[in-house]
Amino acid sequence: MGNQVEKLTHLNYKEVPTADPTGMDRDEGPRIGVSYIFSNDDDELEPPPDPGVADRGREHPFSHREHPYDPQLHEVECSVYYRDECIYQKSFSADDTLPAEGEGEGEGGGAGPLATYTPENLLNKCQPGDLVEFVCQAQYPHWVVYVGDFQVVHLHRLEVVNGFLTDASQGRRGRIANQLYRYKPLSPAAVVQNALDQVGCKDRDLSWRNSECFAAWCRYGKREFKIGGEIRIGKQPYRLQLRLGDKRSHTLEFQSLEDLIMEKRRNDQIGRAAVIQELSSHLQPAEEEDGHDPGTQTAAE
Repeated sequence: MGNQVEKLTHLNYKEVPTADPTGMDRDEGPRIGVSYIFSNDDDELEPPPDPGVADRGREHPFSHREHPYDPQLHEVECSVYYRDECIYQKSFSADDTLPAEGEGEGEGGGAGPLATYTPENLLNKCQPGDLVEFVCQAQYPHWVVYVGDFQVVHLHRLEVVNGFLTDASQGRRGRIANQLYRYKPLSPAAVVQNALDQVGCKDRDLSWRNSECFAAWCRYGKREFKIGGEIRIGKQPYRLQLRLGDKRSHTLEFQSLEDLIMEKRRNDQIGRAAVIQELSSHLQPAEEEDGHDPGTQTAAE
């Protein structure tokens, strides 16, 4: 996950911001935690073009690839569990693999709910409060919060910024990602306000490791997405189950949701083939009868 740059943040629980203005998440008890932040995975993205000098019609660096982006080829199907509850699922549905009505042939990418679209087409689909995930081969996914009027708010290069959706995409395809996490969302107005309130926050004032954690916090208001949002007491209640086809799966265990998200994003960045190669010595046929998760492994801290 890149060079580890230790930086102590949030000395106590009261310094950890929350989506609730009263200072407490309504559905969670207090969780006291101190954490270290690692190098930000979104640092690998190129800086957004300067709207004052950039030619809006020019090609983006990711616009032309030797092979078009195919989610089913590059991404790993996975599920995230908190104890026995599934809180996140990325799955290619066999029942919904055709492009959406009105789209050109192949525009949806043939990946059901994980189909991707050009930034221009996403603008026709987004509503304020939506989360958008931009994807590209060999790049970390980049998440943004759509706030209306073609604008998004996102964490980029250790700063929360706002700008045009098309600029934030850097030419990559994207999808509306509201369905991935299974938490109950806040109202669209609250999601937008959460995002806008953080614009300008940067460096040591940040409470998120990456763009996904920031966007998900804006939409769901969960402390778990923040740095130090959960106490690390040796137990590992989170499980990341990777489904790699041919009845093969592998499960990793984590102490916190933010650690799990970092690993999930790393898998997306290196790609499905590299993940399979890494786990080749652990993979084994999944047992369909009793639902046992094969290949359970504790994630290194």
